[in-house]
Amino acid sequence: VTLYHWDLPQSLQDRGGWPERDTAHAFAAYADAVARRLGDRVTLWTTLNEPSCSAWIGHLEGAMAPGWTDLTAAVRASCHLLLGHGLATEAVRAAVPDARIGIVNNLSTVHPATDRPEDIAAARRHDGHVNRWWLDPVHGRGFPADMTETYGVELPLRDGDLKTIAAPLDWLGLNYYFPAHVVDDPEGPAPYARAVRREGVPRTGMDWEIDAGGIETLLLRLTEEYGARTLYVTENGSAFPDTVRPDGTVHDPERQDYLEAHLAACASAARRGAPLAGYFAWSLLDNFEWAYGYDKRFGLVHVDYRTQARTIKASGHRYADIVRTHRERGRSAA
Repeated sequence: VTLYHWDLPQSLQDRGGWPERDTAHAFAAYADAVARRLGDRVTLWTTLNEPSCSAWIGHLEGAMAPGWTDLTAAVRASCHLLLGHGLATEAVRAAVPDARIGIVNNLSTVHPATDRPEDIAAARRHDGHVNRWWLDPVHGRGFPADMTETYGVELPLRDGDLKTIAAPLDWLGLNYYFPAHVVDDPEGPAPYARAVRREGVPRTGMDWEIDAGGIETLLLRLTEEYGARTLYVTENGSAFPDTVRPDGTVHDPERQDYLEAHLAACASAARRGAPLAGYFAWSLLDNFEWAYGYDKRFGLVHVDYRTQARTIKASGHRYADIVRTHRERGRSAA
C-alpha cells in the first residue's frame, strides 16, 4: 500500500499544503486510519512516493500541483514531507507491529556535462537536490549542509524532527527513469544546475535519455553508501508511441529492449551484492500521465481510451515470459 502519491486533499491545500507543518500531522493521522483498516491484510507499506516531485516540481518548478515557483515554500514542503514520512512510519508501526515500511524516491545518476570545474560543482549540487536531500535525512544524517547553504532557506525544523524523520526503515524503493547531465546555471533556479540534452543517444517518447546502467549504479549506491538491507525497484519503464495494428496486436520493440536492458542491469546489481527483493514495471496499463495527460503511454497493456478495450502489447507478453522463466528457475533452485 502506498499512502501518498501526490493526492493531497484540497482542504489541506487550502490551508497551505505541505509548506505548513500541520499537513505532516494530518498525514500521520491518515496513515494511522488506513493502517488500522488494512493492517490485517497488508504488511508492505510505502509512506511517500516520489516526495521530490511534490516538493520540487510542485512548489519550485511549477509543473505539478500546486504549480508554485517559490523556493522557500519548496524547501519547507520538502522538510514537512519527510516529517510526515517519519510520523506516518511511527503510526503504521504502532497499528501494524509486523508491518514492513519503506519510502520510495525517484533518483537519477548525475554527471557533469563537461570537465569544467563549474559543471563538476553543478553536478554535485544537482545530486544533492535530487538524491542526497531525500536520502540523507531518512538515514539519520540530517539534511545535507551544502544544499542548505545552496538554498539559503531556514529549515522549519524543531527539536526531535530529525530523529522522527530517521525512523528505522525496513526497505527502500527506487524509481528510476533517466540520468542527468548538467551544467552550471547561476542564473537559473536552485540548485543552479541545468540538465542538458545529449545528442546521439537513445531516448524514450518522453524525450528521456535511456541508460540502463544507471539503475545498477543507483542500486549499488543505496547498498554501499546508505547500507540498504532490502531494495525494491518500485517504478521503471518507458513511454513510446503505440498503435494497435489491424490484426489487433501492438508491437513495441523499443519498450521490450528497454525492459530487458534494465532487468539485466538489476540482475547484475544483485550479483554484485545489492539486496534487491523485487522489481515493478511502470506500468501495467496506459494511464493519465499527470501534466502530460493521455498523450504518453507507459503501459505493458494498451488502453483504448474511447472504448476502454485492453490489448496486451508485445512488451507485456515478453515481460510475462521473463517473469515466468525467473519463477521457474527459482523453483528449480529451491
